[in-house]
Amino acid sequence: MGILSRMKTVFKSEVNAALEKVEDTEKMLNQTVLDMQQQLAKVKQQVAVAIADEKRLERQYKENQTQAESWMGKAKLAVEKGNDELAKAALERKTEYEGLAAEYKNQWEAQKASVEKLKASLRELERKIDEARRQKDLLIARNKRAKAQKQIHQTMAGMATNTGAFDTFERMKRKVDEEEARAEAAVEIATGGKEATLDKQFAELEKASVDDELAKLKAQLSGGEAKESPAAEAQEESAEEKEQAKPSSEAGKTE
Repeated sequence: MGILSRMKTVFKSEVNAALEKVEDTEKMLNQTVLDMQQQLAKVKQQVAVAIADEKRLERQYKENQTQAESWMGKAKLAVEKGNDELAKAALERKTEYEGLAAEYKNQWEAQKASVEKLKASLRELERKIDEARRQKDLLIARNKRAKAQKQIHQTMAGMATNTGAFDTFERMKRKVDEEEARAEAAVEIATGGKEATLDKQFAELEKASVDDELAKLKAQLSGGEAKESPAAEAQEESAEEKEQAKPSSEAGKTE
């Protein structure tokens, strides 16, 4: 029996879990409110039947009470006419109707009390159904918000534990960078010869200029005159030779 009981419990838990998965909260709320309204309609019918019974018992009580009073009047009439036997018969009938009236009165009063309780229960049920109807939309909105928050949390948690998408993105980024670098290298190879020659020529010019500036700087720091570059010395020597050649040429002209 213990194993069967445990198996039964496990089966119930599995069924409940499956129902929880397929259960739609919004549909369940709408259906629950609809069921409440249907129950309210049935309760109203039951209350109506109880009220009808109360009215019937009240009517029967009053009818038997009226019959008892009527037979009392007949008994009085028989006594006035000197007919005691008829008066006794009338009194017996009066007693019968009084007994019935008393029974119907008790039933009527009990039914009346029951109807009052049913009416109070009906009003309470109507109040609860109205409240449920008002809260239904609010509960549906809260349920949707909770589902959205849960979905967002699950998505963020999945992204935190599974970095495949981010790794793929970074890999594609590196691939694009590599493609750009290859394209720039291809352009540089295609135009590299001409640019290299020009760069070399400008570098030589800049080097000569830098050498001159360095010589002047050293001369200033040592307090002496700036040492000229070999090209400048050659130009000065050429100028002196020209100056020396001028007198000899002028003397030849004079002779």
